[in-house]
Amino acid sequence: MVIGLEVHVELKTATKIFCSCPTTFGAEPNTQCCPVCMGMPGTLPVLNEQVVEYAMKAGLALNCTIASYSKQDRKNYFYPDLPKAYQISQYDLPLCEHGYLDVEAEEGTRRVGITRIHIEEDAGKLIHDEQKGTLLDCNRCGVPLIEIVSEPDIRSSQEAKAYVQKLRSILLYTGVSDCKMNEGSLRCDVNLSVRKKGVKELGTRTEMKNLNSFQFIQKAIEYEFGRQVELLEKGEAIVQETRRFDQASGKTYSMRSKEDAQDYRYFPDPDLVPIRVLPSRLQAIQASIPILPDQRKKEYVQRYAISAHDAELLAADRATADYFEMAVGKTQYPKLLANLILSEIARHTDKEAIRIPINPGHMAMAAQLFGSGRINSGTAKRLVQMMWEDDRDPETLVVEEGLEQIQDPAILSAAAQEVIAENEKIVRDYVGGKKAAFQALVGQTMKKTKGKGDPAQIQEILRGLLDTK
Repeated sequence: MVIGLEVHVELKTATKIFCSCPTTFGAEPNTQCCPVCMGMPGTLPVLNEQVVEYAMKAGLALNCTIASYSKQDRKNYFYPDLPKAYQISQYDLPLCEHGYLDVEAEEGTRRVGITRIHIEEDAGKLIHDEQKGTLLDCNRCGVPLIEIVSEPDIRSSQEAKAYVQKLRSILLYTGVSDCKMNEGSLRCDVNLSVRKKGVKELGTRTEMKNLNSFQFIQKAIEYEFGRQVELLEKGEAIVQETRRFDQASGKTYSMRSKEDAQDYRYFPDPDLVPIRVLPSRLQAIQASIPILPDQRKKEYVQRYAISAHDAELLAADRATADYFEMAVGKTQYPKLLANLILSEIARHTDKEAIRIPINPGHMAMAAQLFGSGRINSGTAKRLVQMMWEDDRDPETLVVEEGLEQIQDPAILSAAAQEVIAENEKIVRDYVGGKKAAFQALVGQTMKKTKGKGDPAQIQEILRGLLDTK
């Protein structure tokens, strides 16, 4: 498969691209519109300067060249949800070009080229109601977008997902968009074709529109790839067309024949002056870009010996990376700290989507207690849960709750002997060659010690006792 992605990102400006209407999500339908964003006769659009700055910031973060001169064009097309029936976009002179993004693929790091990033306005929203028919909400008309167009460099659904995830992470770091896919702030169009291995010529492509989750992107790609391969193997031709992905069935369906650039009849918008970018403005925007995920990932691998995979996960979310960096200087065990953040903290933040209520110093101390052997892994997880509910000093909690790891061989040996005596069948299974039975005995011994036993010692003691059988 050969894939190129077009990602539409709503910019986080207070007002629309060509008028002063607000961009607040979730307002009552048709309450955030004016004659300008509705395209009424006699109105004049005025470009929002913040839109250009945000687009340039995104372009620089994605390694693009910023054009010193660009313009805006009218894209003529029947938009049922854009009353003026054309979209103001950019055609032959986009603001940003020739960028790239490095993503982690199965065979290692893969570079995906970015053809261009241009600014444009969003269309409205159609709501289909069985009783009332199709309703039109124009609040989104004129909301500023950037469209990020990749080269056809992606070769699997996993790579496509990794690309969009990395793109989203970088855009969140720069602050140009909230990237809320469930609110349509980040949407993806997938252009996909297939060809025989070893053949350089690209096949006929189809485009799947407005995919707004990582899962849907993957599923749509996998289905469409299978559909095209099946047609070609039957000797049938692929039709260049726009398709939609149905979430319920997991299939793609034809919407309309695919348009080419000439079908849109682009021409320079007569109401908008060209965009000129001064070098001083470009330098100021470049200086405002924070340290990005790739730089942080590299530092975590080199400085803390964290695996590339874990470093990528840590750096992907800016708040999580900031939290890790506030904590890591206070422990001798950065890898254990990273593991606790990526497992236990992530489990809570995924579910509750709120700030981390645990003091970074307390989190560092939990890693320290774990790394020094005063508590085991199960207790470390329990400790994080306790601090999430009531952020107290972890050392005090360990003492008060009696959570210190049991390392006394006599106590652990007594517990192991009891478990062996109480679980004759499991012991027979182990002696009979069922190695999984051993883990059951370890688990029972941990239970005897109320989860506080040293797992490594318990395994050693159990093996010694069982070997005599």
